[in-house]
Amino acid sequence: MFWLWSMQVGLKAAFDWIKAFSETDQTEDLKWFDVPTLIIHGDDDQIVSIGDSALLSAKLIKGATLKVYPGAPHGLMCTHKQQFNADLLIFLRS
Repeated sequence: MFWLWSMQVGLKAAFDWIKAFSETDQTEDLKWFDVPTLIIHGDDDQIVSIGDSALLSAKLIKGATLKVYPGAPHGLMCTHKQQFNADLLIFLRS
């Protein structure tokens, strides 16, 4: 699925997105979150490191809920969609 999505984007847009994503430090923004926040991440994500993203975000966002899916890749909302949807519904209902 990730490959399919990647093939649908223009090269300039893809380059600009990667540049912004990799060079923007959102640490201070995350500290200001004041709403219930669910963070879901796979521990086998080969694109975005769990240590540099989900684990750090969960520490910075006050009261955040972190769900780590063992063996899940970057596109876990497709590969683990039943678990993802169930966890999302539980979070929204809480």
